Amino acid sequence: MEKPPAGKVLLDDNGSLQSHTIAGLSLPLPPKKLIGNMDREFIAERQKGLQNYLNVITTNHILSNCELVKKFLDPNNYSANYTEIALQQVSMFFRSEPKWEVVEPLKDIGWRIRKKYFLMKIKNQPKERLVLSWADLGPDKYLSDKDFQCLIKLLPSCLHPYIFRVTFATANESSALLIRMFNEKGTLKDLIYKAKPKDPFLKKYCNPKKIQGLELQQIKTYGRQILEVLKFLHDKGFPYGHLHASNVMLDGDTCRLLDLENSLLGLPSFYRSYFSQFRKINTLESVDVHCFGHLLYEMTYGRPPDSVPVDSFPPAPSMAVVAVLESTLSCEACKNGMPTVSRLLQMPLFSDVLLTTSEKPQFKIPTKLKEALRIAKECIEKRLIEEQKQIHQHRRLTRAQSHHGSEEERKKRKILARKKSKRSAVENSEEHSAKYSNSNNSAGSGASSPLTSPSSPTPPSTAGE
Repeated sequence: MEKPPAGKVLLDDNGSLQSHTIAGLSLPLPPKKLIGNMDREFIAERQKGLQNYLNVITTNHILSNCELVKKFLDPNNYSANYTEIALQQVSMFFRSEPKWEVVEPLKDIGWRIRKKYFLMKIKNQPKERLVLSWADLGPDKYLSDKDFQCLIKLLPSCLHPYIFRVTFATANESSALLIRMFNEKGTLKDLIYKAKPKDPFLKKYCNPKKIQGLELQQIKTYGRQILEVLKFLHDKGFPYGHLHASNVMLDGDTCRLLDLENSLLGLPSFYRSYFSQFRKINTLESVDVHCFGHLLYEMTYGRPPDSVPVDSFPPAPSMAVVAVLESTLSCEACKNGMPTVSRLLQMPLFSDVLLTTSEKPQFKIPTKLKEALRIAKECIEKRLIEEQKQIHQHRRLTRAQSHHGSEEERKKRKILARKKSKRSAVENSEEHSAKYSNSNNSAGSGASSPLTSPSSPTPPSTAGE
């Protein structure tokens, strides 16, 4: 069976390893009684074609996260109707907050199966448009319900020139609901792909008509702004881990980070299937830096990398861009570890960028909640390390099985088996000859008197001692 190309592993929507995806999907032949008179070779050929088709789909990062693909490959775990669940939760919210009104659902504008969006308005301000997002809990939710709800409700108080402001936020023991202003320009990814913000995620980004990166000055400015807000969050001890181009809102020439709630909800990162392969990327800070590498690549070339790590980079607008990409996406970087955000800010690509903003950052987190965040962050990192260990062990086993089952190894084993068989035959022949020779010698010396062994010396008496 052919294997999918290297570069990523497929995780389920909870960020857990799907065991069938590292070694490839197994598609067994149908039973003989179902085949009837059909040519088995024809069936096998069609099976191989379907296998290759599925391998292509599961190694496409956007397609592999699509709900239809997930339901086809794992129908038991993806049977729930999350749009219906989201509507129930939103309806309950409106009972206590009657000033809000749903304009329309924004169907499939995001990549997450368990996160839904609705276009909103305030009843007494009907022309103003907002976006409501609802998401349930993920596998990395380690905060207590009380701390979780307090931190979610704290998000509207976060003020930073490069964070997109939350208008309203609330949570219960199983989900969170946040409202932000609707931005007609959309995200950084919409700019790169020249997409309309309200269109479905697959339509916007899976098959772009034109692939073109941003101008060098845009890359420098946007990159510097994003690094500044990452440093701010790291200094605050606030875990992020969800950087990608769709989580960066564009407001004029300013980038503003979205979805700070994701880490509190415990949701898996967009790039988890990449960084979970590399055991040196084992902290949320290093995850943010690696994800920044993906984002920088997309800004530079207008598309994501074909695989990670990247062996060689295409021509870029500046060698300074390549230097940053090499420090975050190259084989050496993935093997040895990521630089810090502070180190990236000192690199030539960003060090000379002047940021003009008068807005002073504000985000006061009470000491008790800071400690809760620290413990939750450690738990998230511990689970990542365990998953990386499992993937590493699985890959070692897969490589060993692949090597053992290769044509070359089979030939070697056949040759060794033949040699062993010949050696055994020779040894058996020699043993038979030796037995025959011994029997002849015994027959020839039958009249002789038997050999006697010398008597052993008698030990001296110890009676007088």
